[in-house]
Amino acid sequence: MRFIVRLIVNALALWLISYIHFMGIHADTLTAILIGGLVLGIANAIIRPILMVLTCPLVILTLGLFTLIINGLIFEWVLKLVPGFHVPDLWAAIWGAVAVTVISWIASLILHDEGEAKRSR
Repeated sequence: MRFIVRLIVNALALWLISYIHFMGIHADTLTAILIGGLVLGIANAIIRPILMVLTCPLVILTLGLFTLIINGLIFEWVLKLVPGFHVPDLWAAIWGAVAVTVISWIASLILHDEGEAKRSR
């Protein structure tokens, strides 16, 4: 259930970024946004941890700033695979990944389930 909520939040964040054409990032259809949210969620669950382990020395050397590059690369690579989604360049992807992270964090705070938090203790 938590994964589905995460996917919906990602799709809403992508929709907001696409709606305001943040840094030139936009989607042609709602289907592209939904597929983008799904693929981005799967990539963040599978590919991101692998890249974090492989680039651990760079992350440590840059005091964590290389994580922004990793997030931007995943954002760009994944959304370029989705037909109908347009990401202009790496800088737009980095800022788009930051925006999705902030929007998802705010949405997670709003959608926080107290019952689930009590069950996990």
